[in-house]
Amino acid sequence: MNAWLDANFHKTVHAVGRKKIVMAGLWTEACVMFPTLDMLNEGFEIYILADACGDVSVEAHDRAMDRAVQAGAVPITSLQYVFELQQDWARSETYEGVMDILRTHTPYGTQVRFSKWALGEHASEAVPAAHR
Repeated sequence: MNAWLDANFHKTVHAVGRKKIVMAGLWTEACVMFPTLDMLNEGFEIYILADACGDVSVEAHDRAMDRAVQAGAVPITSLQYVFELQQDWARSETYEGVMDILRTHTPYGTQVRFSKWALGEHASEAVPAAHR
């Protein structure tokens, strides 16, 4: 339940040398919250992908998120994280990968597919990569 207690995980995280950690897990109240609390105590900045965690109930998830936030974790969504990494649609080296995620997993992707169907090459997302 608490990955932070696993010596290999603990050692690997320290070896990476970063202080900002993004967390998600199966059970917010255990798999996410326990290592979050321990890592916050060791000075890490923890960002929890709130919509990429689950629990036995909405109430359980919400209370675990509340506890983690009160301890200093920052709740974000998975798309906030993706957009923070992308920053600018002009970053062509990551554009297609991000768009693949959005097309597959979000309502935005549904809109992009519809726009291409309805507008063809006139849709803004249909601009060839060389022209972005």
